[in-house]
Amino acid sequence: MSQPTDETPSRSDAIRVLLVDDQELFRRGVTMVLSSDVDLEIEDVDDGDAALERIAEEPFDVVLLDVRMPGRSGVEICEAIKQIAPSTGIIMLTASDEEADLYESVKAGASGYLLKDGSTYEQVGEAVRVVANGQSLISPSMATKLLEEFVHMSRGAAPATTLTPRELEVLRLVAHGKSNRDIAQELFISENTVKNHIRNILEKLQMKSRMEAAMFAVRSKLIDDVL
Repeated sequence: MSQPTDETPSRSDAIRVLLVDDQELFRRGVTMVLSSDVDLEIEDVDDGDAALERIAEEPFDVVLLDVRMPGRSGVEICEAIKQIAPSTGIIMLTASDEEADLYESVKAGASGYLLKDGSTYEQVGEAVRVVANGQSLISPSMATKLLEEFVHMSRGAAPATTLTPRELEVLRLVAHGKSNRDIAQELFISENTVKNHIRNILEKLQMKSRMEAAMFAVRSKLIDDVL
């Protein structure tokens, strides 16, 4: 085994991941593969209540969460996580390709939606890195369904005219898939300022996730060159 180099992230810099799934064999497989990546540090629990207890004890960067589990649903747990740890990225990793599960997950604050059957372990690891970097990701097969739903959802949102020019600028960059760091560099502002703008945007538009806000921007024709 080669010795770590300066480019190899130390374990203390690893992305902390919590896997929540009631299927033991699946948890073992994901945990074994992702743990082999030096930039990922993963724990797993078998239900949502246990996940909330762990998140209340210490922070995690990303939560991998099944939609359908015994007891409280993944959507309910997603909402609860966002209340106690708003900055935590949540990826729904599930066998469900039901449109309703996708829509409710996004509205609850999920930043990603991956299908177990259509995702390799490597793709799951990459999705974790993408969401930890402040971006959003969903399985390609679900993307069209999500866009179609936001035609209807955007009709109930607050008008974009409530946003300031700077907030509109930030929203456009979010819709282009830019991370907080990328937005900060492009607009010559700090990452904390970007986070404040995004929080204000979500409050004004009455939305829970940057993915939801991005889809609103596309459907409201604030973005002409995304699709």
